[in-house]
Amino acid sequence: MCGVCERVKETREGKNPFLVKELETGYVVIGDFQHFNGYTLFLYKDHVVELFDLDELTRAKHLHEMTIVAEAVKNAFGAEKMNYECLGNGEGGAHIHWHLFPRRTGDIENYGSNGKGPVWCYPTEKMYSAANRPSSEELEEMKAKLLVELDKLLK
Repeated sequence: MCGVCERVKETREGKNPFLVKELETGYVVIGDFQHFNGYTLFLYKDHVVELFDLDELTRAKHLHEMTIVAEAVKNAFGAEKMNYECLGNGEGGAHIHWHLFPRRTGDIENYGSNGKGPVWCYPTEKMYSAANRPSSEELEEMKAKLLVELDKLLK
């Protein structure tokens, strides 16, 4: 079972504390690490490897939902710009899922090109340090903020 499938299974079983909301095609979850405050994932519900493997209507619905999630993240966490990744190269195989990074000036410090560039310019050991894990209280606050913005956009 791939890593995303494991997370989806946990979510379906009610064991994922990072879950914000279930949408028709996927699950909105706060990221485990929060160097980029508001970092969120949108996990496709089924094990599908490529966007082009989805039928046209399902793909359109999934992409539409992903953009709603991205807009909600931007609104909830005050991003200047959003970065989107759908890489699917994780442990156990690929599975469609989106990494939604709210970006702000200075968020990669002086890495990249004098502080400008994609999120992967920031050192992974810093991005994924234990100091960037939200506390239970911080996680609940983040989930509540994002849920409010999602619900506004989904009405």
